[in-house]
Amino acid sequence: MGAYINPIYPYKSPADLMSTPPQRKPLIVIGAGPVGLAAAIDARLQGLDVLVLDDDKTVSVGSRAVCYAKRSLEILDRLGIAEQACQMGVSWNIGRTFLEQDEVYQFNLVPDAGHKRPGMINLQQYHVEEMLIARALSLGADIRWQHKVTAVTPAETHASLRVETPDGTFDIEANWLVVADGARSPVRRHLGLDIEGRVFQDRFLIADVIMKADYPAERWFWFDPPFHPNQSVLLHKQSNNVWRIDFQLGWDADPEEEKKPEKVIPRLQAMLGDDRPFELEWVSIYTFQCRRMTDFRHGRVLFVGDAAHQVSPFGARGANSGFQDADDLMWKLALVIQGRAHERLLDSYALDRQFAADENILNSTRSTDFITPKSRTSKTFRNQVLALAKHHPFARKLVNSGRLSVPSFLTQSVLNTPDTEVFQGQMVPGAPMDDAPVQLMREQEQEQGQGQGQGQGQGQGGWLLDHMGQGFQALLFVDAAPSAEMLATLQALQQGPVPVHTTLVSSHALVVPGWPVLVDTEGRMAQRYDGQAGTTYLVRPDQHVVARWRRFDGPLLQAALQRAIGGHAPAH
Repeated sequence: MGAYINPIYPYKSPADLMSTPPQRKPLIVIGAGPVGLAAAIDARLQGLDVLVLDDDKTVSVGSRAVCYAKRSLEILDRLGIAEQACQMGVSWNIGRTFLEQDEVYQFNLVPDAGHKRPGMINLQQYHVEEMLIARALSLGADIRWQHKVTAVTPAETHASLRVETPDGTFDIEANWLVVADGARSPVRRHLGLDIEGRVFQDRFLIADVIMKADYPAERWFWFDPPFHPNQSVLLHKQSNNVWRIDFQLGWDADPEEEKKPEKVIPRLQAMLGDDRPFELEWVSIYTFQCRRMTDFRHGRVLFVGDAAHQVSPFGARGANSGFQDADDLMWKLALVIQGRAHERLLDSYALDRQFAADENILNSTRSTDFITPKSRTSKTFRNQVLALAKHHPFARKLVNSGRLSVPSFLTQSVLNTPDTEVFQGQMVPGAPMDDAPVQLMREQEQEQGQGQGQGQGQGQGGWLLDHMGQGFQALLFVDAAPSAEMLATLQALQQGPVPVHTTLVSSHALVVPGWPVLVDTEGRMAQRYDGQAGTTYLVRPDQHVVARWRRFDGPLLQAALQRAIGGHAPAH
């Protein structure tokens, strides 16, 4: 066993970027952390040139963001690294909460089958960053290490940057600037932009411990354990025999003293047993806060991730919500840069993700108040809930040891077309799409499979979300081949200024030359989307539903598309 060694990325002279007057780039991203890299990868996938500036020359130190939720994995699938991350990471769905030594509550993040990805994987942030860097470079992103942005000056049509490097300082301009420079965000501070919320008066010790242990791949959380009385402890398994352990210390703890090995090791020995060998990889003390910027968009400057909002680590909402920020922003920014949408579309990025940030802050604050009560009333409530939970199932649902990250349902988004018909299930306008097992029927396989019985034709097995996310898409549930007139309408939508690609969904093999057909092999699409013959969904490039109807109607779909790219709402 050995500690992780950070890679050093090569510095490149900025001579090619230096000019008078300053060069103008279409898109610059500040920050090569997970969220900035995700934005850069997405930009390249959509054909945009992107320059990434970072003041460091390596990946993050310590595990930092550890838990990557199912929705993040689905985003990373589209970006091209999810399989690698899942292979290296530790997959889990079960979390357990203990009072002293007794289990009082457990949850399952994915209680029903039929999803490609698990509820969570645990993987140290530095591994994820390495994967993202390699992917971004393979796609042609221009990443410049040791390029520190020291000033940003917004203008009506661009933003001007002052950049400091080992070879000197230079100016450069960006038509659009994505700021992903972390919770302390030098750019946000330089611009004097506000960030408001709560800072919680408590301190926690993070210890990344290298050891061999046969504990299951689950999230374990203790209130008042005998090895750390009157406080809480969290245990997570990571890759390469690294275990993440968080100890609540209290506000009065001295951060510098508590980080010393002579203080950390006895705590770990009390928890793990004196005879278990282990090695410390990383130790840190943190406090946490729940706050956000008032507005994530300031003209040509757009804030994402921790630069825009921060939450406590309980619930794994930091990196996960940051990935969703980039996922929401980049398709909109691409349409604007390509001249296919008005820049007012970017206002919806700010509105949607500010809504999501408020939701995350609310849930994170509730978790933090339960874990670290700061009033007599809240502490009494917490202790009574825990006492009841040992014996009464109803109280276990009130135990909040960190309600875990789930994607926001953007039901209030101005891009949605509201339902006018009755549907069952959760796939409302604004919902992130549910996955489902499917079989893609290619044209020659459709012919072979025709007549072999429902769901028995040949084809490529897979997952619904693997076929979504490349621009706007329509899902059309059918029980027979669409009419020639309908196919002509679908063809026209596919050839429009903002194309809508249609995928047909059937319970059995169909021959529809020139059109992809997904066979709903287990009936889960019909169940989760309340799909019947004629049911039509319009889906955003970030896999959020924007509209649905009980029958296909070309003009309604076109009107919903115009609304979804920032146009006027359709007439009712």
